[in-house]
Amino acid sequence: MKKIILTLSFIITLISCKNVADGEYEVTGTIKGVKTGTVILEKQNELAGMGFTPVDTVKIVDGKFSIKGKAGEPEMHFIQVEKYQGKVPFILEEGSISIEVDKDSIFKSKISGTYNNDEFNSFNQETAKLQKGLQKKIMDFQMKNMAKINEARKTNDTAIINSLTKEFKAIQKVVPDYMYSYADKHPKAYISLLITKSKLNNPDNKLEDVEKSFNKLDESLKKSKEGKKLLDNIKEAIRKQKEVSEMKTLNVGDKAPDFSAKSPEGKMISLKESLGKVTLIDFWASWCGPCRSENPNVVATYSQLHSKGLNIIGVSLDEKLEKWQEAIAKDKITWAQVSNLKGWQDPIAKSYGVMQIPSTFLVDANGVIIAKDLRGDELKKKIEEVLSK
Repeated sequence: MKKIILTLSFIITLISCKNVADGEYEVTGTIKGVKTGTVILEKQNELAGMGFTPVDTVKIVDGKFSIKGKAGEPEMHFIQVEKYQGKVPFILEEGSISIEVDKDSIFKSKISGTYNNDEFNSFNQETAKLQKGLQKKIMDFQMKNMAKINEARKTNDTAIINSLTKEFKAIQKVVPDYMYSYADKHPKAYISLLITKSKLNNPDNKLEDVEKSFNKLDESLKKSKEGKKLLDNIKEAIRKQKEVSEMKTLNVGDKAPDFSAKSPEGKMISLKESLGKVTLIDFWASWCGPCRSENPNVVATYSQLHSKGLNIIGVSLDEKLEKWQEAIAKDKITWAQVSNLKGWQDPIAKSYGVMQIPSTFLVDANGVIIAKDLRGDELKKKIEEVLSK
């Protein structure tokens, strides 16, 4: 009988300790030195750089606050104490979350109570220690090598400069190395998903390494909304990398690949039939600001030199015929224009290795590239030079 009573008491204790129902969250916090005021629960907008969106607002009573609500998948949120600088990041998820806000040094705030927030807190503490140690190492490195660096710059000693640069980069790697190893060792932690995301955004990392890190994550993270989006981004980055590696790089002296595509009126036009004594192949689009800014210069050059042998064929990376036609009319373009209306997937752009616009290729009467990406006066001078021969 005693055993039964003890068991019942234990169950009652567990139930009483659980302050929130399944599928709900409760964020309780204290703010030292602030008796009254307002706390705002925020989340970052999905579009980077577009600020924060308020989720909930509560009053501070005797230095304390409490926020309750329905919990979805773990997601980064922020606590903002009105009239004070800085936001406290934490992971909003099911369960009871405790936050001790340090209004004077927001990054010293403490978060605990759920698995992901305990992990996040542990990660932040270790990262802070490493950052502190890193600052000392950087200062020591600069003090030790400043004279050597200055001397190497004066004498243009690239061997010394490269050696010191390599050593400095090795010192700086301590924090990212810890981050990436943390993600691999804590596959269930939500912070590991964010670390893998940051790994993808760092161009120094190989995409195959990012993919391996993602594959090590727990299935619950991989199947989350944010996890699925990250996987799509990784796949897209790999696709683009493959596309770039397969692209040809055309240089001065190479034969310009022939192509054919439809004009705005639907007529097939080829490069071969458009060649003059000198021909400009101009990759542009109606939505490209720099392209549109350059068009008046090209129009003026064409007007002056077309009768002397200059031809131009424009290749548009537009997707909508109407927008393309409007831009042609507005910019007063009278030379041949073609487009497959496939944007960056345009096969002509791919065959020329075009990765940005405006991009131009100047070719001679035989279709051999004689210059690339010239604009304004520089383009005009080159055309006049060729036409004068």
